[in-house]
Amino acid sequence: MAARLKIARMSYKFALSVTLVIGLLVAIGALALSTVTTMRDATNELDERRLVNAVSAAMSSVKKRLAGTVRDNAVWDDAYEAVRSGDPVAWIEDNWGAVSADYPLYDGVIVLGPDGAQIAAYRKGQPIDAVALFGPGIVKRSLVASRLENIRTVFDLYQIDGSIVVTATLGIRPVNDPDLDTAHTTLTFFKTLTPGFVGAIAEEFQINALRIQASPDPGQSWRLITNFEGEPLGYFVWPKTDPGTAVYNTALPTLIALGGLLLALILIVISAFRFELKKESDLAVKAIHDATHDHLTGLYNRAGMIAAIDRAPAGSIFHLIDLDGFKGVNDVWGHATGDRLLRAIAETLTKTTSEAFAIGRFGGDEFALLHAGERDPSHIGNTIVHVLAQPFLIDGHHVEIGASIGYAGVVDGHDALETVHRADLALYCAKDAGRGQVQSYTAELDAQRKSLFALEEKLRTAIDSDEIHVVFQPLVCTRSGRTKGVEALARWSPATGPVSPCVFIPLAEKAGLIERLSMNVLEAALISLAVFPELDLSVNISPVQLANPRFALEIEKVLEKHSFSASRLILEVTEGALISHPERACRSMTALRAKGVRFAMDDFGSGHASIGTLRQFAFDKVKIDRSLIASDEHAVVRATIDLANALGIPVTAEGIETAEQAAFARGAGCELLQGYLLGRPMAFPALVEHLTGATDEVRSA
Repeated sequence: MAARLKIARMSYKFALSVTLVIGLLVAIGALALSTVTTMRDATNELDERRLVNAVSAAMSSVKKRLAGTVRDNAVWDDAYEAVRSGDPVAWIEDNWGAVSADYPLYDGVIVLGPDGAQIAAYRKGQPIDAVALFGPGIVKRSLVASRLENIRTVFDLYQIDGSIVVTATLGIRPVNDPDLDTAHTTLTFFKTLTPGFVGAIAEEFQINALRIQASPDPGQSWRLITNFEGEPLGYFVWPKTDPGTAVYNTALPTLIALGGLLLALILIVISAFRFELKKESDLAVKAIHDATHDHLTGLYNRAGMIAAIDRAPAGSIFHLIDLDGFKGVNDVWGHATGDRLLRAIAETLTKTTSEAFAIGRFGGDEFALLHAGERDPSHIGNTIVHVLAQPFLIDGHHVEIGASIGYAGVVDGHDALETVHRADLALYCAKDAGRGQVQSYTAELDAQRKSLFALEEKLRTAIDSDEIHVVFQPLVCTRSGRTKGVEALARWSPATGPVSPCVFIPLAEKAGLIERLSMNVLEAALISLAVFPELDLSVNISPVQLANPRFALEIEKVLEKHSFSASRLILEVTEGALISHPERACRSMTALRAKGVRFAMDDFGSGHASIGTLRQFAFDKVKIDRSLIASDEHAVVRATIDLANALGIPVTAEGIETAEQAAFARGAGCELLQGYLLGRPMAFPALVEHLTGATDEVRSA
């Protein structure tokens, strides 16, 4: 009995001790919890205020940058004189409108007169109606900025196409403002707060996941965006960080664990460590997969394929596949359809080339595969070309593309990049030969590449050293038999022998040298023909030039420099120049035509140029392609000439080499003739001799 009583007392004491310890731990825990909770709430509140202030500072920074930009452009003597001139629109487009197409500091410009009437407005390089886009509020803010007593930048915000747009407006004035009694024309720059732009300022001000929404989501931090009149436009929204809560959640288990055994604490730490270790391991595996695989198709990406080539045994074959016509799919059906097509192609390649031990998407519209080389690589390539030529059913549309393929073998001693480079050379050769071709790498391709590179360097040097000379080919009137103009042509005759224009002109375009080459030819021709003011000058221009926003201005400057009448200059444009950038081409042609420059459609009849094209671009002349003149299809030629004449466009026939061709072209209604019969391309001294001794060859033909 005593033993039982002793055990009971001991149990009681133990229970009492445990109760006291538990009570003490509970009291300590409650006190600690209260302290931590207070610290948590205070920390959360401080961080929330910090982020709100950071958002305000970010918005102020945007306004400050925009204000600086508009002040630099508005307080400017040249701008002040330009807007007061008779035709300020061209100056505004050149200096602000065209720049807005891809300028990081602003997306558009609005210039309003002192009465609020629009002078010019552009958004991303395109003309706009400012009031239609922004509403009458833009005029009110402009009138405020136009007042003399207000020399500060006037800001406002608008909601355009679902996005917030910041505007900064200032009166255009000279550096030392003498017009104390007049209101000013105003300059407005505006910047769209796109997700990318907001992301950039969020990173700058260390605001995680900042974005703009129509309304805040529950549980998120936000700041209201209003315009000048206080009307709500949207919200800056970002996730609550609640650092105090994070600390609190971290500390709470620790406070609770103080009442447990040390072993339990150790086990918790070990468990947490094992959990974090597993998570980090899983993240590392995922990171490696993401770094070597294409997220869209699930195939290897470029890095993954290069690693696979490095691991591949010698004799393996690497195929590089380029899709033909994929860009057109994106343009016609949209990028979403294009992405689904890429996934379908990836699935098709996986099924078709089951023997491949690596299949990847190299980027864009390029795919690649690597196999052991046990099967004929040419057969594999042709199989892929055939399979990819079949229509794909995407979103109910039958989408047709094609493929060109180049392949090369994996060789001991060559790294993966060399293998890729060789396949790329073969692919380039396949594409150059036309669509749907399969080409193997050969040593000759490297030799051709090195030869082409050497020729490119020689051409660059020749242009820099003015070694490209100009020859002239006469354009003869069918009625009078007299030379009415000449076409300026580039010729290159290095010490190693003449290089055909069919070689160095495309090379100049690929190497980015065509603009310098063409302007050198034009300037040399202008200087030479200054002594023959009665002759017109025809010069070919490339698609690259016509797409350049500054092309028209450069032509105007060179004409003015040499005092050459713009009405004498005829720029010959091929259909390709219009197809690649029709809007830019139209702007350049319109600007130059306003100065008197004329345009001729070159190689008409060899492509797909239509009546609509001739009317849309308002060509002054048409040049019938030499292939039509040389053919026996006189009915087609006559119909082509009749079409141009019906539109009131004079016709020039190229490639006239026989008297019969000259007689036919004259009888069919051509105004001018050009060809070896009338005169080969000749240097300027020979041209002078030709003009002084010219005979009526056309009349006698």
